[in-house]
Amino acid sequence: MAIQAYVNFNGNCREAVEFYAEVFRTDKPKIMLYGDMPQREGFKLDDKTKSLILNAELEVKGSKIMFSDITQGMELVVGNNITLVVTINNIDETKSIFNKLKEEGTVVMELQETFWSKSYGYVIDKFGIGWQISYEDK
Repeated sequence: MAIQAYVNFNGNCREAVEFYAEVFRTDKPKIMLYGDMPQREGFKLDDKTKSLILNAELEVKGSKIMFSDITQGMELVVGNNITLVVTINNIDETKSIFNKLKEEGTVVMELQETFWSKSYGYVIDKFGIGWQISYEDK
């Protein structure tokens, strides 16, 4: 059984998922909109909500990460309660991914050698998501 991360956004999920697909060079993301759901009587979606992402997923380094926009009536609280850890066995790819994630983001710890990794860094990207990027030699 696998544990998957599920990350919520406040209307900008498509932008985030497409950004991550580019950063990690994944296949095109699988995206389902709220408007794709069967409509139920008494539960009408407005046009804005119909265009939001109900569920999207990416395969990143062998792990599935799932994404969604929140809907009206829900509150998004971005915090430090979750970070995504990506372990990479190619030093150049480690640097490339970290550098793309830090564009318009905040570097918490620049890529550097630590006692557990030859290259580790922690960045909060432009969407407020924390990423720990770590090089691991095979």
